[in-house]
Amino acid sequence: MGSTTWGWEGTEISIALGLVLASGFTHAVWNLFTKSSINKSAFLWAIHIGSFVLLLPFFIVELSEAHIPLRGYAFMGLSMLFQCGYFLLLPLAYSKGDMSQVYPLMRGIGALLVPVAGVTIFGESLTQAGWLGIGCIVFGLFAIGGGSLSVTRLRHLWPAASVGLCITGYVSTDKVVLEYISPLALIELCNIAYIGLMTPLALRKGRLRTEWKANRWRIIAGTFLSPGSYLLFLLAVKLAPLSHLAPIREMGTVFGTILGIFILKEQQGSRRIAMSVVITAGVVSVGLWGGS
Repeated sequence: MGSTTWGWEGTEISIALGLVLASGFTHAVWNLFTKSSINKSAFLWAIHIGSFVLLLPFFIVELSEAHIPLRGYAFMGLSMLFQCGYFLLLPLAYSKGDMSQVYPLMRGIGALLVPVAGVTIFGESLTQAGWLGIGCIVFGLFAIGGGSLSVTRLRHLWPAASVGLCITGYVSTDKVVLEYISPLALIELCNIAYIGLMTPLALRKGRLRTEWKANRWRIIAGTFLSPGSYLLFLLAVKLAPLSHLAPIREMGTVFGTILGIFILKEQQGSRRIAMSVVITAGVVSVGLWGGS
């Protein structure tokens, strides 16, 4: 057995950590592409239509052969609702704030609440080090949001906070959904939600054509990075406790903050990097030493 408190075999530790870290990085990259796009709804639609088409035959075959009870379909529907909320609010969040501020906030809220859901809903456990890590996440989130809760600041940050709640919802729900369908089928379920929600917005007044002309290479890259980032995470979830893996994925908060500051030239770089490191310290504490 490995020396970590998780109690996995060494190979499983390496595979799960590698998958989750890769998931966090690829997630930050496609969010950078989204932030810098012209029309964010059209961009998000474009990066999901490709994988939607490719995975649809596989999805139909799997569902036709599976014997999914009503409970399974209920959780699948709930997951789609959370995913719709995520992609409806994500463009609004990026239109109201810098990536180096918005990204750590919405991802950090998920890192905070998913372990709580793991403990309260799925019967997982956290040590004192785990709860201390959650405290670091809360502090970092508050500081990176500006350290105050004025009406103006809340008006700009509520979409990002709402995205974080949606992340908590679909990650927790998807742990149950994976009992009934494969990770690839779950990715397609997400695609169906995105396409159904975004099609009217994306195809309005030539938005998609304009976005393709300006960002075709980013759209092509995002087609693989967006579903791929969550697929990597879902594969890791099959190897380890959700309450440990979800926080480790939020190492992407540092990637997202650095990309926003150095690529998009956003302001207040030193403070936001420092606070993203505090959030990450909490993430690592929960992920590595949070298990009892």
